[in-house]
Amino acid sequence: MLYIGLLLIVVVVFLIYMLKVAHENNVLHHQLLLKGAPEKLRLFFISDVHLRKINKKMIAQLTGHFDAVIIGGDLADNRTPIPRIHENLQLLTSIGPTYFVWGNNDREVGEERLKSILQQHHIQIIVNDAVLLPAKNRFWLSAIEDTTVKEYSFEKAFEKVEEHDLVAFIAHNPGVFEKVRAKYRADLMMGGHLHGGQIRFGPYGVHPNGSYRERDGVMTLVSNGYGTTLLPMRLGAKPQCHIIDIDISSK
Repeated sequence: MLYIGLLLIVVVVFLIYMLKVAHENNVLHHQLLLKGAPEKLRLFFISDVHLRKINKKMIAQLTGHFDAVIIGGDLADNRTPIPRIHENLQLLTSIGPTYFVWGNNDREVGEERLKSILQQHHIQIIVNDAVLLPAKNRFWLSAIEDTTVKEYSFEKAFEKVEEHDLVAFIAHNPGVFEKVRAKYRADLMMGGHLHGGQIRFGPYGVHPNGSYRERDGVMTLVSNGYGTTLLPMRLGAKPQCHIIDIDISSK
């Protein structure tokens, strides 16, 4: 009985630890060097918020100007209270102009309902299209529709982009990045969806851990996401959101 009691204590402590990790607020900073007219741009990327409430203190600690706040899909799901969606969006829009890309769970809220909420907060939805940022350089945010719900089009996402333009491509599911790299030119790719496996045991997980690294010549951000699905716990795949500082120079 003593051993069973000790085992139960260990299990409970371990579960509490996993719950605590899932509610961490980790803002990762990344750098990107590009060629063009001298300019600095700053992006904030967050994905897979799901049921989680965005931390006010974390947002308040973000300093400096953001040229774009990018919600990379799964802002919410069928568990998310509508008032929480509004609260989360109020926080995100407070730091810069905000753009939304559909994820595989967002429409559980109701497509028209979520569209209406996003419009109330003056958030631009990017679907199989590209949006030009108001910058010195021609810098596009290009994004596709969610790959699991409706038809998506790489061609439409890139049709406005000209040869020497700069492009950040966003897809909720990073599984499409290889196809994009094979046919189109992008300077940065961003996605989430995989949660880094959410619960990992050392190097082993359902999906790879998130990363920011060069893949086939393109800097690629695959985020662990901010929230959780199913179990509200994490292990070995900490929650993340991201600041990308882009330094553009003629050199």
